[in-house]
Amino acid sequence: MFENLSGKLFSIFEKLRKSGKLTEKDIDVALSEVKIALLEADVNFRVVKNFTKSVKEKALGSEVLKSLTPSQQVVKIVMDELTSILGKEHAKLTYSSKKPTVILMAGLQGSGKTTTCAKLALHLRKNEKKNPLLVACDVYRPAAVKQLEVLGNQLGIDVFSMPAGTRPAIIATTAIEHAREKDLDVVIIDTAGRLHIDGEMMGEVKELKDLTSPHEILLVVDAMTGQDAVNSAKSFNDLLELSGIVLTKLDGDARGGAALSIREVTGKPIKFVGIGEKASALEPFYPDRMAQRILGMGDVLTLIEKAQSAMDSEKMKELENRIREAEFNFNDFLDQLNQIKQMGPLDQILSMIPGFSSMPKLSEVSFDNKNFKRFEAIILSMTPTERANPDIIDGGRRKRIAAGSANTVQDVNALLKQFNQMRQMMKNLGSMAKRSKLSKFFSKF
Repeated sequence: MFENLSGKLFSIFEKLRKSGKLTEKDIDVALSEVKIALLEADVNFRVVKNFTKSVKEKALGSEVLKSLTPSQQVVKIVMDELTSILGKEHAKLTYSSKKPTVILMAGLQGSGKTTTCAKLALHLRKNEKKNPLLVACDVYRPAAVKQLEVLGNQLGIDVFSMPAGTRPAIIATTAIEHAREKDLDVVIIDTAGRLHIDGEMMGEVKELKDLTSPHEILLVVDAMTGQDAVNSAKSFNDLLELSGIVLTKLDGDARGGAALSIREVTGKPIKFVGIGEKASALEPFYPDRMAQRILGMGDVLTLIEKAQSAMDSEKMKELENRIREAEFNFNDFLDQLNQIKQMGPLDQILSMIPGFSSMPKLSEVSFDNKNFKRFEAIILSMTPTERANPDIIDGGRRKRIAAGSANTVQDVNALLKQFNQMRQMMKNLGSMAKRSKLSKFFSKF
């Protein structure tokens, strides 16, 4: 996510770093480039204008221009301003003191609303220890009710539905009463979407809001639609008074315009982001963490949370010790790849490591499911001694490993190359863990 914007911003700040002492002209030139980068990322023009104006006012302060590391100060100001337009602080869900809490989910068709309802239910059960109920109120889209029932069955979450022809208002109010009788914590109502905003759809959603008095009204929008997502969010907010927004498909959004505009335009916080197709690929939104990722500083806290959720704690401790001692072999490599697969796409995981995007050689590390099976076969064809001591694998050993795994010597060489890149990354990660201060991440500027 944000690959295009992150790369451009990094280049701009790298120029500032090389300038040494900054002048007002240096800052003007840099901010002009930042403005172009943001506009190309499809960020709302008014948001861009206010952002660059605020950054310039703070960057021209005497404490910045007189600083020994002025470029470092400018990057810090940009990060603070990005955090501000993204929402400043993490916005949590509001829970009712009396069960059940009602969450009304709205959105246009194609935004991923039904899937997001299921993901949210899983998140609440897994991370908030809630007992949720999914309610199928999208009675118009073919197979929408069935889709929600299938998702609920896969996740082990109850889905409430009623016979075809039942009005959504009746389904929703009956479901809430059912949840109350069953002592369920949360009711998540999946409403009907449309291909575009129209009076009929808005009227129906408004009726559901009035009848159910939801504690949360979340709008699900597709981040990849850019300013269209922002415009539809504004329309929904004008009618429903949203409590928050869920941005889906953020993992496929290389620009970032919707994420950087929607909070500022609507005044409503982004509460969750969808970053993949898996049921677990829904994350609470943290403005400061996202700002760091946009600026190529990684996202250590989210990385740790993902690791804690997906990895065995004892194995994590063992790996941490090995990283700190700069030890990393093929046994670790294979074990960690199996666990990392459970955390999500590897490119997303690597992007959370501070400074990774600025390491050209390391950023070439690439694994997909097809390659992984081949890599696994190659590693399992190594002797225990070779797996524990990769540096002893010479030309003769490579030929034997290739033959034993039904691969070519070139395949073995490719694996060894990527393993060495991964080992270097782990070494850097280990030294970062020893320093463990965010301020160190600014040292490159």
